[in-house]
Amino acid sequence: MIVREAQDQDSAAIRQVVTAAFEQEEEADLIDALHAQADPLISLVAEDNEIVGHILFTPMTFPGHEELKLMGLAPMAVVPGRQKQGIGGALIAAGLERCRAMNMDGVVVLGHPEYYPRFGFEPSVNFGFRSVYDVPDNVFMAQELTEGALQGLNGKIKYHPAFGE
Repeated sequence: MIVREAQDQDSAAIRQVVTAAFEQEEEADLIDALHAQADPLISLVAEDNEIVGHILFTPMTFPGHEELKLMGLAPMAVVPGRQKQGIGGALIAAGLERCRAMNMDGVVVLGHPEYYPRFGFEPSVNFGFRSVYDVPDNVFMAQELTEGALQGLNGKIKYHPAFGE
């Protein structure tokens, strides 16, 4: 299996993976909107003779702290028959490495509190901020990529506007 940058010709396969993983097309539509609107963007696929996984990182904003360079990990999908085989972990690791290479200050994720901490994520309330969505504290997590960049923040972080569409 290889993890690589998504290409334009991958869009149909990405839609299939995401729709199968989420059992609906809403997330696939979101990915299409983010590909069209978000910059910078990290879009990666896991390929094993065919595309079996996809992950997306898009810019986020923290009102009052516009200097922060933040990315949101969402969505991530692996085809149901290939889940729990390390594909998601490989996508996360590769995506975080690209975020570091782009000198991002941090990454946030809204996800399973048993899964994401193994990749260095911790509840965002530990840094002092929350999601704009009404979710439990333990499912909205962050990872600091620049030492001290997320310390002492207070408020709510915002996803790319396409998430609201």
